[in-house]
Amino acid sequence: MEGVLNILKPPGMTSHDVVDFIRKIYNIRKVGHTGTLDPDAAGILPVCVGNATKFVSYLLEHDKRYRFEITFGFTTDTLDKSGKIVKGGPVRILREEELRQVLNEFKGRIKQIPPMYSAKKIKGKKLYEYAREGKTIDIPPIEVTIYDIELVEYEPPYRVLIDVKCSKGTYVRALVRDICEKLNMPGYMSMLIRTEVGAFKIENAYTLEEIREKKVLLQPIDKFIELPSVQLNKMEAEKILKGQFIQNRYPIETSLLKLYDNYGKFLGIGILERNKIRPKRLL
Repeated sequence: MEGVLNILKPPGMTSHDVVDFIRKIYNIRKVGHTGTLDPDAAGILPVCVGNATKFVSYLLEHDKRYRFEITFGFTTDTLDKSGKIVKGGPVRILREEELRQVLNEFKGRIKQIPPMYSAKKIKGKKLYEYAREGKTIDIPPIEVTIYDIELVEYEPPYRVLIDVKCSKGTYVRALVRDICEKLNMPGYMSMLIRTEVGAFKIENAYTLEEIREKKVLLQPIDKFIELPSVQLNKMEAEKILKGQFIQNRYPIETSLLKLYDNYGKFLGIGILERNKIRPKRLL
């Protein structure tokens, strides 16, 4: 049994809770998710099952889409609704033109300071561990890309709904913090839904109830690995499965590629080196 499940994670569960749920339903240990969602967040959580877990790292590179809500009036230590209030302040009615202008300032390659309450590691320790110990630490900025950010709805003066498409590693809570700073108003992330992860779409996601009733279909892992592919002949496929090199006779230039046998069966990931292809990770 192997493949990928496009799961709709409900709020209130950790990503690891979902993995444990799948393990119990299918009575299988080899289960792994492809990108953590905070417990308060909902949305797409692709989960690999069986030998598909070998390729989790290739799904972590996908761009993502989120819908999130900002509530103005106070900030929290975690930057979302689960945290403690640390500061309040006055709230003004914003013009939608002003809101859109501020959002546009975040498009492109930007630098973010990861939230103190996050799993980002500094000096071998997770930031939330420092936070729980009451310690402060210098956090170096990271670079991420905001491909698109759009105002969906504004309910003055307290609530705004926003859609964003961003690169992997983007902290939406940090984005909320920085938007609020630009607007010079306190606010926090009051809702987050992940609506897209690469080719995984929220409209095709399975609920946990559907999974419990096994009304689901495992998708082949190679469908979601965004790499060029080549189909090998019988002799080449046999060599690859034995861990051997083959000569590259294909018009490809990228270093990584998906390998298929002469019947079209996915074999795994190959790596191109000096005009030779060797197996990097096999199914």
